[in-house]
Amino acid sequence: MHVAPPLPLLKRVPPGVWTTLTWCAGLAFTFLMRVRLPGESEPAVVAGVLVYRWDGLAFLAVATALVLAGSALQRRRPMPAMALLLAASTIACVPLGVGEIPLAQFLAVDVALYFIAATRSRRTGIVAVAMALAVLAGYLTTRLLSGWVVGTSAELAVALTAAIAWLVGNSAHQAHEYAEKLRDQAAAQAVTDERLRIARELHDMVAHSIGIIALQAGAARRVIGTQPARARDALGEIETVGRETLSGLRRMLGALRQPEPGRPPQAAPLDPGLGPGLGLADVDRLAATTTDAGVRVDVRWRGERRPLPAEIDTAAYRIIQEALTNVVRHAGTHSCRVSIDYQDKELSIEVLDSGRGRSRTGGSQYGLVGMRERVGLLHGEFSAGPRPEGGFRVSARLPVPAGVR
Repeated sequence: MHVAPPLPLLKRVPPGVWTTLTWCAGLAFTFLMRVRLPGESEPAVVAGVLVYRWDGLAFLAVATALVLAGSALQRRRPMPAMALLLAASTIACVPLGVGEIPLAQFLAVDVALYFIAATRSRRTGIVAVAMALAVLAGYLTTRLLSGWVVGTSAELAVALTAAIAWLVGNSAHQAHEYAEKLRDQAAAQAVTDERLRIARELHDMVAHSIGIIALQAGAARRVIGTQPARARDALGEIETVGRETLSGLRRMLGALRQPEPGRPPQAAPLDPGLGPGLGLADVDRLAATTTDAGVRVDVRWRGERRPLPAEIDTAAYRIIQEALTNVVRHAGTHSCRVSIDYQDKELSIEVLDSGRGRSRTGGSQYGLVGMRERVGLLHGEFSAGPRPEGGFRVSARLPVPAGVR
């Protein structure tokens, strides 16, 4: 079974963990700057009066609590989380006796800015960086109005780090959007190229055969009353050409089911059989094959099972087959559920798993595009995406003609 490569560290660790670690590192740096380290004649920064008193430590504890609360909200509610982090950076300055918000107390805000700009909309990122710069400016303004000393130059450097964090995150967001557009274009181009190739092959194969059949049928019609033997020969030729054409079509469609040159072997369908006529009656055998591949399939039938038009029966089987292939390749789970519901006017198919959900969309989307195209040709409805409770869901609804019951 295919094993997906591990995600980079930056993606495996939640954003809130990064902001918390950054705050703790900045807090440790703040205390190190206020003690005499080896090789120094005196501390780099003179400690404020409140730093080591209980009230000063209480301010730092409150700021740390705000950071922890903001980190917990970072993924779900980024803007309230940013407000808490900015409040923490301001409160932490009270016992330090400084004229500006130091960079060590603002690094957690910079990290949060990066994640907001990289994962949220451009408007949200702009609002977040505006909030950060407004807090820095407001802190200096408050000290100026109070007649206290301010560190304007140092504060400008801190503001520069906020702008850089937003720029880097915005660049990452744009790169992700560009990659998504490239994948969409590649999928659309793949569908177009495949249709054109199939159309060319069908034209070359069918047009020649139909031409021969038309000629032989015309000859048989002209001589069937006067030369029955020649008419029989012509009809026999029509039968031969028709069988050869049908066999060629089957070979071509069978070749399309095979993995392309250079494609990993595990990317092939679970059931690469070339024989025609595969349908819902073969789902149980497909489920057994998938179970042998390492993923247990629970097939649930609903409604009264009845014969379906060949195109609907085959399309339903292929959708289930491709969905199970994606589960084996990408979901990272040991079980899934297939539901097939026979209704009066439609056939409903649903494939559910409890695997990695959204992470599987990082790979090729051609399988989903193919399923969507197949359902669209039958005027049905198709949906696929992560489930809120985790895992992935593939659903298709295929209309059944009124005369089929």
